[in-house]
Amino acid sequence: MEPIKGETLLKVQQLRDQFDNLEKHTQWGIDFVEKYTKFVKERSEIELNYARQIRNLSKKYQPKKKEEDENKYTWCRAFHSTLNELNDYAGQHELIAENMTSLIIAELTRYAQEIKTERKAHFHDGRKAQQQVEASWKQLESCKRKFERDCKEADRAQQYFEKMDADINVTKADVEKARQQAQMRHQMASDSKNEYSSYLQKFNQEQNEHYYTIIPNIFQKIQVMEEKRIERMGESLKTFAEVDRQILPIIGKCLDGITQVAESIDPKNDSSQVIESYKSGFEPPGDVEFEDYGQAMKRTVSETSLTNSRPDNKAERSSKGKSKTLWPFIKKNKGSNPEDFSHLPPEQRRKKLQAKIDDINKDIQKEMDQRDALTKMKEVYIKNPQMGDPNSVDPRLTEIAHNIEKLQAEAQKFEGWLAEVEGRLPVKSDPPRRTSALYETQNSAPPTNNNNCAQDRESSPDGSYTEEPSSEVQTKTQPETAESGDEFDDADEEMLPTIGTCKALYPFEGVNEGTISVTEGELLYVIEEDKGDGWTRVRRNEEEEGYVPTSYVEVFLDSNAKDVFSWRTVFLSEDS
Repeated sequence: MEPIKGETLLKVQQLRDQFDNLEKHTQWGIDFVEKYTKFVKERSEIELNYARQIRNLSKKYQPKKKEEDENKYTWCRAFHSTLNELNDYAGQHELIAENMTSLIIAELTRYAQEIKTERKAHFHDGRKAQQQVEASWKQLESCKRKFERDCKEADRAQQYFEKMDADINVTKADVEKARQQAQMRHQMASDSKNEYSSYLQKFNQEQNEHYYTIIPNIFQKIQVMEEKRIERMGESLKTFAEVDRQILPIIGKCLDGITQVAESIDPKNDSSQVIESYKSGFEPPGDVEFEDYGQAMKRTVSETSLTNSRPDNKAERSSKGKSKTLWPFIKKNKGSNPEDFSHLPPEQRRKKLQAKIDDINKDIQKEMDQRDALTKMKEVYIKNPQMGDPNSVDPRLTEIAHNIEKLQAEAQKFEGWLAEVEGRLPVKSDPPRRTSALYETQNSAPPTNNNNCAQDRESSPDGSYTEEPSSEVQTKTQPETAESGDEFDDADEEMLPTIGTCKALYPFEGVNEGTISVTEGELLYVIEEDKGDGWTRVRRNEEEEGYVPTSYVEVFLDSNAKDVFSWRTVFLSEDS
């Protein structure tokens, strides 16, 4: 171990006698690291709690289903966008907590354990060196005391010899014995002196090495450890700031988004929406006439005047009675609302009736789609009895026909009320509405295209609605029915060729006639593609084929089959 030289030696030498204080200081430094780690952990928990509270606040004020009408106002949309931006804002605070946990808390916790182990090793070496010096010092003291003791014994032996030699009464043998004893004590003192001198030299060398080499080296390691700890603290503080700085651009974008939606608020547009939503359609009332109750005093007594005035008085009284209730002061019905929405102003009533008719037409279209699919399946059963019993579909078809008839009647009722509101009361000479066309086609073959029931009412430039004759619908469905019948005849005369393959995504139990059971992952041949009814016709082998739900399989059509199918579709559309 080489001694430390130069400025470092002078600095370390200043602490060579402060081993205990240095040990306390380094322990305080480690405690400070753990204290700072706890501080960052609590800051992270604050960020998480803050983000959680922001998210809960945003969720609390999100619009409910019954408040969906708010979206038509720009200030409501701006507020909802603000809530969404707050969600992103909360996410950034969660990111702060996550980064602080991973970049500061975890790293400092691991580093604190490492520095504890390193500090323990350094101070263990220092205590061991100190113990060795103390042991050498004790040994030196022992040699010193022995040398001192031997010297005293030698002096006493010399004094005894001189006393015996001066006494004339002592025999020569006793004097010789005292002389030999003195010589022996002098020899022992000389040996102790040599041993003490030798060990003193050794101790001085060890002490010099301890204070100038061993301890300085240990203290230098402790100094490096302490400086690394301080540097690590600085890096952690810098990271603490960087974690916040990294999210500032995104938080700025969130705030910019809130500013943009705030600037997008259009008061005039919102006012127009309020007018559109609540306009009643009532005409302003006329002037209130003066009711002169003094005319009865000026009436003549003649029968002619009395007779002539009665009808006029009745008309006046009826008109006056009607004028007493002005439209701004009509009381709203607090009970259950009537089915025809007659409790609403004309414009609001028209909107409600139109929305109700659109909903009914959607339900009719759904029932017609189901009827078309079942009718197609029944035709397949008729041409291929081995696939299923055609009569098994009749109960469901009857139920659907009843549902369609019921919905059509209800739609016709609401359309009559709508015509009344729009000032177009239906008369007998008027052509039948869309609902009558739907009713007439319920026993015919399924149409090949899906017609939207609400398309037959076209909007006029003034915002009212006109009804189209349903004769066009009837004339269109007849050739399509014939075409579809020919298509089934041609397809079932012989075994259909495969047009591709398919893979079952889910298991399906074909309990109904005409269907086929498949297991998940099974590969089958496709012989007829889905034509809009939700069923695909597949074949397992020459004897097993049937329909499976299209959503249960993944279809892979051959390229040739796709071309043939597309050309066939074009050909059929041109014929129709």
